Amino acid sequence: MSRYARTEREALTDLMSTLGPDAPTINEGWTTRDLAAHLVVRERRPDAAAGIALAPLRGYAERVRREVAAGDWADLLGQVRQPPVWSPVSNPLADELANTLEFFIHHEDVRRAQAGWRPRELPAGLDRALWRRSSTLARLALRRFPAQLLVQAPGHGEVATGRGGEPLRLVGAPGELALFLSGRQRVARVQLDGATGPAERLRGAKLGF
Repeated sequence: MSRYARTEREALTDLMSTLGPDAPTINEGWTTRDLAAHLVVRERRPDAAAGIALAPLRGYAERVRREVAAGDWADLLGQVRQPPVWSPVSNPLADELANTLEFFIHHEDVRRAQAGWRPRELPAGLDRALWRRSSTLARLALRRFPAQLLVQAPGHGEVATGRGGEPLRLVGAPGELALFLSGRQRVARVQLDGATGPAERLRGAKLGF
């Protein structure tokens, strides 16, 4: 059985360990320390993790994340590397489903904030896993976008979405689409075909979660 969530987790933790706690990430205003704290809260603090998605709890979630971020760097990395088996999102039954996309994206958040980064050549199995998740994300993230959208991953498939209007076509490898659809448009290597206005609105849209 593939363990891409585990592989991406370990690669991200190794990279953060190499770069140190103050390295930049794609997430505006966040260093590697901030990102590590986010991952720890998501897996170990269910009381605060809900605030990642629910606006009314966001302030509490951010206070907890800042408290966690103030901890020892080596301890933070250790908690990221070895998640608790009781966690709703990282127990053995949920890990691959809940964390493959999460850790791929955050691995790239760190990689692509560093000088000289290059897109990775991903294993075929990881590409397939990312397309399954990206196709679902496309339907959710773009369902209300005012255009007739076609999202294509050559060799994997395509998804029609949007609420209608001018046609737009978004094309890329599964991992690049995952980054674009999660709000990382500025670092995603994709092709976007269509009228300039809708295309620019999509590139600047608030996407993701």
